[in-house]
Amino acid sequence: MTIASFQFLGFVLLVAVIYNALKSIASRQVFFLCTNLYFLSTFSQGVRSYFPFVAFLALGFVGVRLMKNNRGRRAFVPLLVTVVLAFVWLKKYTFLPTSSFIGFPYLTIGLSYVFFRLLHLIIDAHDANLPEISLLGYLNYTLNFTTLISGPIQWYQEFAEQQLSPDQPLLDVIVAGEALERIVIGFFKVTVLSSVLFVVRARALSALPSLDSFWLRVATGSTIAVVYPIYLYFNFSGYTDIVIGAARFLRLQLPENFNRPFSSLNFIDFWGRWHMTLSTWLKTYVYTAVVKALMKRFPSPGVEPFLGVFAFFVTFFLIGVWHGQTSVFVAYGVLLGFGVAVDKLYQVLIVKAWGRKEYKRLASNATYRACARGLTFTWFTFSLFWFWSDWSQMASISRAMGRPALLAMWISIFLGATVILSLWEAAREWTLSFQWNGSPLLTSRYVRTVWDTALATISTAVVLLNNTPAPDIVYKRF
Repeated sequence: MTIASFQFLGFVLLVAVIYNALKSIASRQVFFLCTNLYFLSTFSQGVRSYFPFVAFLALGFVGVRLMKNNRGRRAFVPLLVTVVLAFVWLKKYTFLPTSSFIGFPYLTIGLSYVFFRLLHLIIDAHDANLPEISLLGYLNYTLNFTTLISGPIQWYQEFAEQQLSPDQPLLDVIVAGEALERIVIGFFKVTVLSSVLFVVRARALSALPSLDSFWLRVATGSTIAVVYPIYLYFNFSGYTDIVIGAARFLRLQLPENFNRPFSSLNFIDFWGRWHMTLSTWLKTYVYTAVVKALMKRFPSPGVEPFLGVFAFFVTFFLIGVWHGQTSVFVAYGVLLGFGVAVDKLYQVLIVKAWGRKEYKRLASNATYRACARGLTFTWFTFSLFWFWSDWSQMASISRAMGRPALLAMWISIFLGATVILSLWEAAREWTLSFQWNGSPLLTSRYVRTVWDTALATISTAVVLLNNTPAPDIVYKRF
């Protein structure tokens, strides 16, 4: 079932009506499980295709029960290794022998997000930070249909507090209106903006090999590079908006996953705004663990900041590797890790050389901020080539561009991002300066109502008139 579809919206409406009509927590949870299982069944490839997925879930539940048992907690490290290896094997990472893989097609939809939830449950159970969890609660948490495909990653403690508590989050007219608004915005991002950008980029890719003009190659290459991160943002954040809004009708408040990432002034800040729940997960369970282990090995206070540099590299290298099974994603991980590690190293060195006060003064300079924003966007755009293409396609693009045009392209992207993003920030600040009853006029409910109605009308018209479906969520394949 496609999330950005009227079918999904109708499904959510029906589920929400029945769910809220049920009075007891037990009946709601049983119904929620049936809903999750039905949603999962829409991706069916036959009954046998679910066996590996079910086995992975069973491994996770057994692991949680073992960690809850004092004797079983001795198996913590082997259990984590087993879960990681099982995930790598089921996702068919290319460094494993092909002969070791399962020979029949099986379901992998949502497996990556389930993987993070299993590790979170096992680690927290081991650290005695996990409340009691039943099989029903475990399945509803790991198979939650609103987060199965697109995320965001929610902690079980938050899920249980909202779904298993007698005082579930309020659902009144105001909350329902805000949830509906979120769905409308997400639907517009996916069906209109994401679709348009997808076509623009596809046409630029097909046109590039036939271009002879130097500046046409620079412009077309820049379009290919720049449009993709914007397309990815509208695609991913749009699907996230839809499920966050849908979950509110089930009295579930999902965490935010995006916070104006292209306003970031450095790569570390960027990953604090982009796919925020994944970044938070890895910082909690990888970055902190690596730093603690290194500090025990190297207890010197002078070395501590540099340990953070290494830990950042490891953490974001793993983010890259998680995204795919081939060597391209290893390179992607290196680029992500290099970006945040260099960023952290720069901060450490400049504070040591100039002092924190001077660094803050520099960071408040308008020109510095503009260039920092442009550089952050450029590095993210550059690294994404290893996200959406393969070695062969990158080689073809490089040959079609030529080295001089490639160099001019990246300089143009940096300069353009520096200017355009600064103008965007200034325009946003200016428009929000208009007040109505003490609040920005653009965020008033009257303006929002008109705006949301327009977005809903445009989205509906595009879906009805367009013969092709909206682009599927990019992260579905991960």
